[in-house]
Amino acid sequence: MEPAVRDVVVVGGGHNGLVAACDLARAGLDVLVLEQAGTLGGGTRTDELVPGYRFDLHAVAHNLVQATDLVDDLGLAEVGLEYVAMDPFSVAVGEDGAIVRFCRDVDATVASIAAVAPADADRYRAWMRDAMPLVDLFRAGLDGRPRARQLPGLARSAAQALRRNGGPLGIAELLASPYGRVLRERLATDRVRGPVAAFAAHASASPGAPGSALFALWQAFYHQVGQWHPVGGSQALTDALARRLALLGGEARTGARVVRIARGDRVSGVELADGTWVAARCVVTAVDPRPALLELLDPPLDGPVGDRLRAAHRGNAVQLLVLLAVDRLPAYPGARPGDHAGLQSFVDALGPLGDGFAQAEAGRLPDDPVPTYLFTPSALDPRLAPPGRHTVYLACPCAPARLRGGWSAAREAFADRMVDTVERRAPGFRASIVDRVVRTPEDMAAELSWPGAHPMHLDVSLDQLGPLRPTRALAGHRTPVAGLFVTGAGTAPVGGVSGAPGRAAARAVLRSWGR
Repeated sequence: MEPAVRDVVVVGGGHNGLVAACDLARAGLDVLVLEQAGTLGGGTRTDELVPGYRFDLHAVAHNLVQATDLVDDLGLAEVGLEYVAMDPFSVAVGEDGAIVRFCRDVDATVASIAAVAPADADRYRAWMRDAMPLVDLFRAGLDGRPRARQLPGLARSAAQALRRNGGPLGIAELLASPYGRVLRERLATDRVRGPVAAFAAHASASPGAPGSALFALWQAFYHQVGQWHPVGGSQALTDALARRLALLGGEARTGARVVRIARGDRVSGVELADGTWVAARCVVTAVDPRPALLELLDPPLDGPVGDRLRAAHRGNAVQLLVLLAVDRLPAYPGARPGDHAGLQSFVDALGPLGDGFAQAEAGRLPDDPVPTYLFTPSALDPRLAPPGRHTVYLACPCAPARLRGGWSAAREAFADRMVDTVERRAPGFRASIVDRVVRTPEDMAAELSWPGAHPMHLDVSLDQLGPLRPTRALAGHRTPVAGLFVTGAGTAPVGGVSGAPGRAAARAVLRSWGR
């Protein structure tokens, strides 16, 4: 029998919603998670789209979560979560066959750069040295307020960051810059700029976007923390959180689409698409904050807080995926064992990447060669494909969410162009393809109710980051409606697979309950 009133209803069963639910259930609250899809996970889902082949549908590599204590704190290894290091975390494969390997170890990376682009070896090392203390400070914001034992180290990092980056004014200038400018200042060749930009473009930001420098600086983060594959795919994180939630006494339901969040002076509960009413003392929305508070909430958020949320922005450049079942790994001339562990970049220069983002903002497809990168998760995790076979996650980071003429007529031809980009670096790649699934922004938006198909819900820009995400008034995860809280990729501190927004929202709820 449905309890008369739930303590907490969480709307959305992505990883942030599940993290919040686990923390609240551990505190003794009666928690129910409602997910509209037939499977929990949101952006951290893995499905068998081709018989015998399991593919990540959105997030494919986890790194932010490794910079928090979430996995250990919730005991997720005890309920089946296992990570494998991706090292090198990235390789850049040129059309001429030259490969630059970006390893966790900076010295190994510099040695690889020296063999292909010697002018950038010392420059890269110096840039990473200057960026490291800045990344230390950014990382501290992922897990909430720093602990007392961390403060001396953070003070040292702050002093180093100021000394190495031109003082307060130099850091302000740096953070306000586009990452394309940073890469042109710090590096001499596109051999190295291109693959770093491919990683930076993960944030759906153009190399010319003001205030996007953080995404290039994040290169130092990969050297500090690495990049990690969850064994079994991204769904492994979701499944571990769901198991932990059940052990803590919480409940999660799938196929439960919330169509209304009711409130008067305070929130009173939610209504599902089938007419079911669930009364709740508290509601946490773990979906895009704009539709959550401006459409689902009844009556919607109004006044200055609502106006500022309505004005929050997201660009039209998002990700398109071509998920491939193949009979062998891409055969790059000169490849070494381990080269298929992490991201494999085919972004040769900043210019075409910037052009691709400009085209996407105008609702057009990028020109050839299409900026692309891929992952081959089965190289680390054989359970994802039949014996001797592999999975390929091929992505374009600058596909238009809204394409002039629509995606139905363009999807297959554009996917062919992406495959052509790989074929030029790995001859025979096209012949290795057994089957494929094309996932356009339209597909993703419809499947997960992601307006604009933006994986971060909102742009990760300086005006929408950390204590300003999604707006200054909502960055504390509380809303003007008593009992209503927000979490998810569009809330503080940032999107991506970290769980930090979920944990911060749970803390806000517990403070409101006096716990």
